Amino acid sequence: MKLSQGLAAIVFSLFAAPSFGADYTLAVEPNYPPSQAQQVYKPLLDYLSKATGHRFILKTATNYHVYWRDLRSGAKTDFAFEEAHFTDYRIDRLGFTPLVRVAESTRYALLADAPVAENGIAGLIGYRVVSMPAPSMGYLLLGELYKNPIAQPEIQSVAANWRDGVEMVFSQETEAAMVPNYIAQLYPNLVAVSESREFTGRALSAGGTVPADVRKAVSEAMLKLHQDDALYEVLVELGASQFVPATRAEYAGSERLLRGVFGYKAKPGSATPAPVPEADAPLDEEEEITGGIEVQADG
Repeated sequence: MKLSQGLAAIVFSLFAAPSFGADYTLAVEPNYPPSQAQQVYKPLLDYLSKATGHRFILKTATNYHVYWRDLRSGAKTDFAFEEAHFTDYRIDRLGFTPLVRVAESTRYALLADAPVAENGIAGLIGYRVVSMPAPSMGYLLLGELYKNPIAQPEIQSVAANWRDGVEMVFSQETEAAMVPNYIAQLYPNLVAVSESREFTGRALSAGGTVPADVRKAVSEAMLKLHQDDALYEVLVELGASQFVPATRAEYAGSERLLRGVFGYKAKPGSATPAPVPEADAPLDEEEEITGGIEVQADG
């Protein structure tokens, strides 16, 4: 009798145990230090796990150099949440499919105090401007403002995240900061020296190995994200009001922003400039810390 009761208990426990689906990784740009990124994205990962029945694991990089290296080498990740230039690269080179995107377009602003901003873009030549490192979109767009290599500001890539750059303006550690529009709008007391052209909002894309049913479940969950009041802070941190469906056509051509980045190689048959050669020598300590990326001037 006791044996049969014991077997029954084991069988019941097996069926009563929660059923876990597959594990999926989500790569995000290194806009935060890894430990902070884990905190920022944890509510989103928990939400996706609950909504889809699968477990989502955040994949971070220590800096943009490592992120760009991994992207070029096709390092394995199932999902990615990125700006338009990286999204287009994954679509065109790695077979990713955009699922949903931030409803708002992306635009970057060069912010400064009013007295500094009065002198315009040229007034910052030779002065300190902070940005996240290349090939972040902000850094690349900043390079478009200053194409003359001998008439540039002192570009510093020392901020741990986009907000840090603005705080450095307030503490007078820098004269200006290049930040995305969702950060710029939080600081109305600063003036935009210049604003970039618009890009389609950041996208969540899926790799070709992700099953169609999982992609559908993730898409549906993200489209309903704004309906969950408990995740309001997640949307605020991401600078989004909600997510909307994304298409390949919306990102086509955005990869061109990467053309001058160190290590970029044009796709065979494309009309892009010749590839920038890789350095044979290993990165020194400074390059490893700051990202080891160089941007070539166009003009």
